Amino acid sequence: MRAAAYDSFADDNSRLQVRDVPDPKVGPGQVLIEVRAAGVNPVDWKVMTGGLDGMMDAVFPVIPGWDVAGVVRAVGPDTPEFGPGDEVMSYARKDVVGAGTFAQYVAVSADHVARRPASLDWHQAGGLPLAGMTAQRALDRLDVGPDDVLLVHAASGGVGSFAVQIGRDRGVRVIGTASEKNHDYLRELGAEPVSYGDGLVGRVKELAPEGVTALADFAGGQLDTTLAVLRPGGRHVSVADNTVDEHGGHWIWVRPSGAKLADLAAMADRGALKVEVAGTYPLDEVGAAFDASRGGHTRGKLVITP
Repeated sequence: MRAAAYDSFADDNSRLQVRDVPDPKVGPGQVLIEVRAAGVNPVDWKVMTGGLDGMMDAVFPVIPGWDVAGVVRAVGPDTPEFGPGDEVMSYARKDVVGAGTFAQYVAVSADHVARRPASLDWHQAGGLPLAGMTAQRALDRLDVGPDDVLLVHAASGGVGSFAVQIGRDRGVRVIGTASEKNHDYLRELGAEPVSYGDGLVGRVKELAPEGVTALADFAGGQLDTTLAVLRPGGRHVSVADNTVDEHGGHWIWVRPSGAKLADLAAMADRGALKVEVAGTYPLDEVGAAFDASRGGHTRGKLVITP
């Protein structure tokens, strides 16, 4: 099969090539997915730099990508949940960095797979799993409900936009930071927008004079602001700053789960969750997709289309 892959870590795209690699083997409890779309996430190019080498082993050549939407083509032994022809999606992270989703095929544990919702096209479904489930886990960890005022850092980004929608679906009042060009977008999602940068604390306090009860940081570098706007007893989480554990917060890392992904699929099918796709790229342009992601100002999801 064809795949984007690299043989060693690098700080740029110089080692990334599209090549022929062996087809995946399909073990017990696994499904073989023909990839129709695979979302790009910052972790993909951060892994390529060796950024997770202290946490996860790498088996070269590494095929990047942890998101996938596609069609089941085969199942391994004792996998009654799915069959050939099923349209599915998955957050397909494995225990080691290796056989990812920027390829024609990927083998994934059936426990990590959910059926594609009818309301999402392939590109949207391919962009949902990692970012959507990260937002979902953040709000689960915060245990937010109708009595909460939630501040979302980087609310117009891939993860933040999902957090806004999940929060609103749970009856939460949501304030979201973003550049002014994305304020109308946040209003459409149901958030009250504020501009990030100098003076952010004051702008948040204008909207929530007593402070916010919960905060989700999807940007990093926001700890001082977080602590300044939280009410006493407020809860906070971050996906980007592992020092929050030292300040009463929680550093979170999303886990693959077909059941949790199915909950997001159900949200999409009842019109409570939208997926904005910012751009699509063929395998030959994975490097360009990484460059766009590195820019840090993409609204919505970037998607690879093998």
